[in-house]
Amino acid sequence: MPSSFFLPHLENPDYPSLGPTLKGLKYWGMWQSGGIKRILYNSIHAFATFFVITQYVELWIIRNNVELALRNLSVTMLSTVCVVKAGTFVCWQKYWSGIIGFVSNLEKEQLSKNDAATQAAIVKYIKYSRRVTYFYWSLVTATVFTVILAPLVGFLSSPERELIANGTLPYPEIMSSWVPFDRSRGFGYWVTALVHTLICFYGGGVVANYDSNAVVLMTFFAGQMKLLSINCSRLFDDGNEIISNNEAMKRIKECHYHHVYLVRFSTIFNSLMSPVLFLYVIICSLMLCASAVQLTTDGTSNMQRIWISEYLMALIAQLFLYCWHSNQVLYMSAEVDDAVYSSNWWSQGHRVRRSMLLLAGQLRRTVVFSAGPFTDLTVSTFVAILKGSYSYYTLLSKKEDNLV
Repeated sequence: MPSSFFLPHLENPDYPSLGPTLKGLKYWGMWQSGGIKRILYNSIHAFATFFVITQYVELWIIRNNVELALRNLSVTMLSTVCVVKAGTFVCWQKYWSGIIGFVSNLEKEQLSKNDAATQAAIVKYIKYSRRVTYFYWSLVTATVFTVILAPLVGFLSSPERELIANGTLPYPEIMSSWVPFDRSRGFGYWVTALVHTLICFYGGGVVANYDSNAVVLMTFFAGQMKLLSINCSRLFDDGNEIISNNEAMKRIKECHYHHVYLVRFSTIFNSLMSPVLFLYVIICSLMLCASAVQLTTDGTSNMQRIWISEYLMALIAQLFLYCWHSNQVLYMSAEVDDAVYSSNWWSQGHRVRRSMLLLAGQLRRTVVFSAGPFTDLTVSTFVAILKGSYSYYTLLSKKEDNLV
């Protein structure tokens, strides 16, 4: 199979969890090293940002056409999220490097130990993160090709194809953006179509790699919390092992510092993600409602409905991935302190028992990722966003019925 040949080349022993996603980030110019390539990639990011500005200009021009404006708004919002993700990752790369370095160094150190339980736990969550990454990449790829090919399929299936061919109606576009020339026909149309195609591949790559990298990091924190729980529960094995006070205190300190570093770097990770996800949750809420309006509008063609449905599925999948995996981290961090009491801590001396209780108190500090200061990324948040978008859509529908 081609995948069995291609996928192993994405692995990197220096980055056990993050090998494929870091390569993707590098190919799309977000994980940068320096030199001429950095200048080239940043020029591409700058052009993409300028392109998003032209999309907002076009929205202003067509603001009176509500149906067309809604259709273009969906793509414009997604483009906005793309440039924000790329821009923040490049600007904050110093902090991303710190997180990535911590993750990779910790995993390499743990895998180098001759401990079957540790290796099994790490391999398990790495395999899971690979499945999620490749599934998400496939979903984004399908969405990108759907967006690019939708105008062509729409033209071929349109009953007004002759009117489009003779110039009465314009050719369908991949997306809408302002340009200082006629983009409806001829050379201007093909130049615009080429630019839009490249922008779609750029945006798809940014979303696929940024999101999958974030999900892999969330999976890492959840997996490490699980591993920490395992280590706490077997601090004294079955209780029959004779352990000196110094050895017991050493093991307790290892668990303590393991948790301290996980909390510290998860906080840094959250500070990098939270502003981006705050914007994303707002846009997601608006676009879910806008997509629902478009799907139920009489003037929407079948091809447009297919495109909107594909876009809507990708949007919901992105939000679900973040909320689900953030919820997993919260759950594992809330459960890890129970492992202390499942160990044979009561059979130890007074000093060790006191230290174990202090460790359990430290482990009660949960890890939760957020989208801004007021929204935790959990499954309940995901459900609340869907319910809120549906309620707003219902309100809009009732207003339109009353106007009619």
